[in-house]
Amino acid sequence: MKLYIVVNVDWFFLSHRLPVALAAQKAGWDVTIVTADTGRLKEIEAAGLRAINLPMSRSGMNLVQELKALWFMYRLYDLEKPDVVHHVGVKAILWGTLAVKLAKVHGVVNAISGLGDFFAEEKRSLLSRILPSVLRFSHNRSNLLVIFQNQEDKDLYVRCRIIQPCQARFIKGSGVDLSVFHYQMEPEAGKIIVLETCRMIREKGVFVLTEAAEILRNDYEGKVAFWIVGGLDDHPGAITSEEIETVCDGHYIQWLGRQEDVRPFLLQCHIFAFPSYYMEGLPKSLIEACAVGRPIVTTNHIGCKDVVEDGVNGYLVPVKNSAALAEKIRVLIDHPDLRLKMGLASRKVAEKNFSIDSVIEKHLAIYQELAS
Repeated sequence: MKLYIVVNVDWFFLSHRLPVALAAQKAGWDVTIVTADTGRLKEIEAAGLRAINLPMSRSGMNLVQELKALWFMYRLYDLEKPDVVHHVGVKAILWGTLAVKLAKVHGVVNAISGLGDFFAEEKRSLLSRILPSVLRFSHNRSNLLVIFQNQEDKDLYVRCRIIQPCQARFIKGSGVDLSVFHYQMEPEAGKIIVLETCRMIREKGVFVLTEAAEILRNDYEGKVAFWIVGGLDDHPGAITSEEIETVCDGHYIQWLGRQEDVRPFLLQCHIFAFPSYYMEGLPKSLIEACAVGRPIVTTNHIGCKDVVEDGVNGYLVPVKNSAALAEKIRVLIDHPDLRLKMGLASRKVAEKNFSIDSVIEKHLAIYQELAS
């Protein structure tokens, strides 16, 4: 049985879907990865998977280029006749679901890993206005399922009449290997580290965190450091290196850039902050922070609030509210016993909800359901 996993960009596949693909291959599926090559397609092939370069821009809106991506996907599906196609990401879903309908692919599953700007009310582009109508047409077929990571995204799809409720499946995030992201108590010596890991996108709340850090500077400079870990991005809301460097002094507030492995930074930190107001699915950075046992301060916002129980393993604050963020970070800075208690609770949340083994099992069950 042929399984195609179609992801907007290669690095996202490697960070979020590689274990699922390898498990499917081990279970007997003939797996092909279709994704845009940013220089890491060889890593996918080195893992033992067939990979095809997808000529599609992750965030571009050039209509000619978008139609070329649709044509490429249709020709590919029509020629190679996959049994099940798994699309990940809004752009892959938008064009891929049209392509499978035209090519008469047997089964399709679409994974909503966050709706980003496409459904954001304050950014009503032409594409976002026509998107629900296109999705209603493409999703109107048998043997189609949609994986959601949070209830809000599912409710939106049902409210827009894109799918019927019976087509929805839930998987809480992309999972984490709990033996790799293991629990470890916070460091006893040195400065208290407040960490955020994310792509450098404005909506991830990077500047909300730096504003909160400035609110706390007079009381904690020399005792606390704020670390921001993440690379530059091509998203329309991307932060430039000049913008992030302007708000970082290299000591109290530090931007550490893109890192291949975020675990050493997670294990060195005492508090994890993620003041996102992006339309998240269920952020992997929060799952990883949970797994290593850190208290979390994040927003009472889509996706983020599904990881933190307010007052149990962290705090939820309003979006774009640096004062509220600073207040909760202050509480955690001043109370090490509370950090320990909340960190242990975070690990329990990860063990209950975010194991990669559970995520793999649920994906394989969906593939089998569609194939049969």
